[in-house]
Amino acid sequence: MFEPALIALDMLFEPVRLLALFAGMAAGMVFGMLPGLGGVAAVSILLPFIYLADPFSGLALLLGAISVVYTADTITSVLIGAPGSPASAPTAIEGHALAKQGQAARALGVGFLASMVGGLMGALILLFAIPVAGPIVLALATPELFMLAVVGLYYAASMITKDWAKGLCAACFGLLLGVTGPAPAAADFRFTFEQAYLMDGFSLTIVALGLFGIAEIIGMLASGGGISSEETILTKWGSGFKDFWKHKWLILRTSIIGIFGGFVPAVGASASTWVAYAHARRSAKDKSKFGHGDIRGVAAAEGANNATIISDLVPTLLFSVPGGPAAAIFLGALFTFGYYPGPRMVNENPELMFLIVWSVALASVVGAAVCFAITPYIARLTKIRFALIAAPLLVVMIIGALQATSTIGDIFMLITLGVVGWMMKQADWPRAPALVGYVLAEPMEQYFWLSNQLHGWSWLYRPGVLIITSFIVIPFVIQIVRTMRNKKTEITAEIEEESLTPTLPPVLHPERPRVEFLLAVGMIVTFAYAFYEMQRFAADSQLLPAMAIIPGFVLAVIVLVGRMRRERGLVEKSDNEPYFLLALIVYGFLVWSIGFDIATVILLAWMLFQCARMKIMTGLIYGVLIYAGTHGLLLLMKLEPPTGKILSLIHL
Repeated sequence: MFEPALIALDMLFEPVRLLALFAGMAAGMVFGMLPGLGGVAAVSILLPFIYLADPFSGLALLLGAISVVYTADTITSVLIGAPGSPASAPTAIEGHALAKQGQAARALGVGFLASMVGGLMGALILLFAIPVAGPIVLALATPELFMLAVVGLYYAASMITKDWAKGLCAACFGLLLGVTGPAPAAADFRFTFEQAYLMDGFSLTIVALGLFGIAEIIGMLASGGGISSEETILTKWGSGFKDFWKHKWLILRTSIIGIFGGFVPAVGASASTWVAYAHARRSAKDKSKFGHGDIRGVAAAEGANNATIISDLVPTLLFSVPGGPAAAIFLGALFTFGYYPGPRMVNENPELMFLIVWSVALASVVGAAVCFAITPYIARLTKIRFALIAAPLLVVMIIGALQATSTIGDIFMLITLGVVGWMMKQADWPRAPALVGYVLAEPMEQYFWLSNQLHGWSWLYRPGVLIITSFIVIPFVIQIVRTMRNKKTEITAEIEEESLTPTLPPVLHPERPRVEFLLAVGMIVTFAYAFYEMQRFAADSQLLPAMAIIPGFVLAVIVLVGRMRRERGLVEKSDNEPYFLLALIVYGFLVWSIGFDIATVILLAWMLFQCARMKIMTGLIYGVLIYAGTHGLLLLMKLEPPTGKILSLIHL
C-alpha cells in the first residue's frame, strides 16, 4: 500500500504534472469565482487540453479544477450573495449577511479553511474507498435514496425561516421548476406550453442566477453604496483562524456528513450540505443569528460541500456512476485514457488511485492557502461602490445563462426568474428551498418511480426508510411541542401585562411591501394552473408533479390567509429597486430586438455613467475592457450570443 502511494507522489511532483495540477486549480478558482460558471464550465473548458500531455497529467489538470471550485465560489457567495452552486446556498445566506455587517474577511477565511478540511477529508475517504464506501452504497436502495433527497429538501425548507409555510411552498415551487420538460417515466413533455425552449426543462445555471444573482444585484444597485454597510477591518482577517479553531469539531462532523452525501449518486452536495447546515443549527445553543449572519452556518456548509465534491468520485471510481456533472466529465476522461473504474482498477492501477488522492489533497491545501492569502484584497471590494463591479458581474451572469442554448430564451428566462427571485426577497420568502427543490426534482422522481415499480407501496415500511424518515418526524414533533409551550408562555405573559397596563390605542406597525400579497396570489395561480395542465399527463408522469402541486397550493393559501389576517399598518416607503428591475426587462427586449452586442453596450453605458457616475474617459476605458473581456469569454466558451430580430431581418 505504501509503495504505490510513494510512487504516485513522486509521479505527481514531476514538473509537467505539477504544472498541470496548478493550471487546473487556477482555472477552477477563476470559474468558481464567476457567478453562473462554476466547476462544470471549468472542467468542460479544460477537457480539450488533457490530451496535450500524458494521461496522469491530463487527469491532474481536471482534478485541480474539481478540487478548488467549491473553495473559490465562497467568494461569490459571500460578497454578492449569489451561490456558485446549490450546495453553496447556506454560505450565501450566512456569509453575505456577515459581509453586509463588515465581516466579509472573517466569513471568507472560515469558508476557505473549512473547504480545505472538507477536501482533505474527502481525499482521505478516497484512500479507503473500497472497504468503507462499497458496502454503504450497495446497502442504499432506491427507497432510501428517495428519502435522503426528501430529508435534504425538508431541511433546506425549514432551517432558514420561522415561517415554515413559506419555506415549504418555495420548495414545492422549486420541484415544479425541476419537473418541467421531459418525464423520465413516460413520453410526456410537461409544462412546456408548446415552447421548444422548454422541451429540455430549465437550466440549473439560469435558475440559480435568476433566483439569487439578479435579485442581489438589483438590491445592491438600488442601495447606491457598497456591499457592506460597515467598514471591513482588514487587519482582523485572521479572526477567521480563531473561528475555524473554535468550530473545528463542527467542521469535522459536517465534513463527514458531506462525505456520506457524496456516496449517493445524483443527490450529493445539494442534500448533504443542508443536512450539515441543519446539524449546525440544531447543535447550537444560540440559534438567533442563523439566517442573519452566523459563522457556524458558513463553516458547516463549506466543510460539507467540499467533502461532497471530492467523495463524489467514490461512486464514480467504484461503480462508474458519477456523483455529479463534473464527476461525469472526469469519468469520460478516464474512459478516454483506457481506465475503467471498479475494483479491478484499484487492484491493477493503484498508482492512479493514489495519484487522484494526492492531487485532491494537495489542491485542497494549496487552493485554500491561495484564497486565504488574497482574502484581505478581495474583502476590499465590499467598500467599493457596487455599481462599479455590478456591470461586469451582470455580463458574466448573462454569459453563464447563455450556456444553456445560446438563444434569447436563456436571457428571457434569466430575467423572468430574476423577477420571481426579487419578489421572494422582497416578501421575505426563502429562495434556497426553491433552488434545492429544483436540483433534487430529477433524482427524486427517478427514485420514487423505481421504488413504486419494484416494491409497490410496501417500500414505505422498509427499516432504512423509517430510520431516515425519523430525521424529519422527530425534529418536527419537537418543534411543534416547543411552539405550543412558547405560545402558552406568551399568552400568560400578555394576560398579566394587560391586567397591569392601561388600555392604549393600537399602534400601527410597518407592513411588508404588497409584493408579499402578489407573490402568494401568483403562487396559488401557478399551482392551480399546473394542476389543470397535469391532468393530460400519463399516470406515471403525474407522480412527482402532484407531490409538488397539491402541497404547494395548500401552503400558498395558508401564506395568503396569514397575510390577509395580519393587522394592516403603515405602508413602507417605496424604493427604487423596481426601476432597476424594469431596466433589466428593457435590456431583455433590446437583446431580442437589436441583438446582444448593441444591447450590452447600452446596458454598460447606463450602468457606468448613470448608476456608477463615472467620468467619460474613465468609463469608456472601463467599458471597453468589460466588453472585450465579454467577447473573450464567449470565444473561450464557444458561445454564439443572440443577434436580434431586427438585425436578422436586415441581413435577410
